[in-house]
Amino acid sequence: MTKKITMFTTFLMIILCTTSGVSLGETKGKFSGNFKGEKIRLFNGKDLNNWTFFLKNPSVNPATVFTVGKGVIHMFSNPWGYMRTKDSYSDYKLHVEWRWPVVATNSGVFIHYQPRDSNTFRWLECNLVAGGAGDFICEKGVDMDERIDKTKGSVKKLATSSEKEVGKWNTMEVVCIGNNLEVFVNKVLQNRATNMTVHEGSICLQCEGSEIEFRNVYLTKLKK
Repeated sequence: MTKKITMFTTFLMIILCTTSGVSLGETKGKFSGNFKGEKIRLFNGKDLNNWTFFLKNPSVNPATVFTVGKGVIHMFSNPWGYMRTKDSYSDYKLHVEWRWPVVATNSGVFIHYQPRDSNTFRWLECNLVAGGAGDFICEKGVDMDERIDKTKGSVKKLATSSEKEVGKWNTMEVVCIGNNLEVFVNKVLQNRATNMTVHEGSICLQCEGSEIEFRNVYLTKLKK
């Protein structure tokens, strides 16, 4: 009897996961494309010359918050801010590696960022908050089909946390094709956005809450 119950429970879990569209350990995405095109290194491992910076406290010198050493970008915890690519991008696969050197708290990767001096200042945050890496935060009017409750700016991730412990490197990959987007954390599909209101823009790495490090930041353009 116990064996039959166990078999039935396993079968039921498979059915539930299949009908919900999310399987245990799912890694494959819905959007496909040929990303064997041009590779663009957003961080060259030496300096931050192709980035621009924003800090909530303008009296703080960005050079004291965003530093580079041994091929790694190191961000200190205060004040809140981000570094942004000077160029705008669309139709790509972004690769970012990050880790918490001291304690895991909060950060994010901004996608399709529209500059503050434009009429459409907005962005989508792919959250790196501890335990919630892969959540979406829609800022300044960004919208998507998955944002069903329009009173909330967040869209929760699809799977359980796939992050590693403090001190170990994690990988986030963001696949952007037109107005569609998918986010993978350590090869696990964590979120999906369809029919977004933005499809291109700059890429930002956020400084928020604690020290964080980034490395191997590059994107591969979709080969059309």
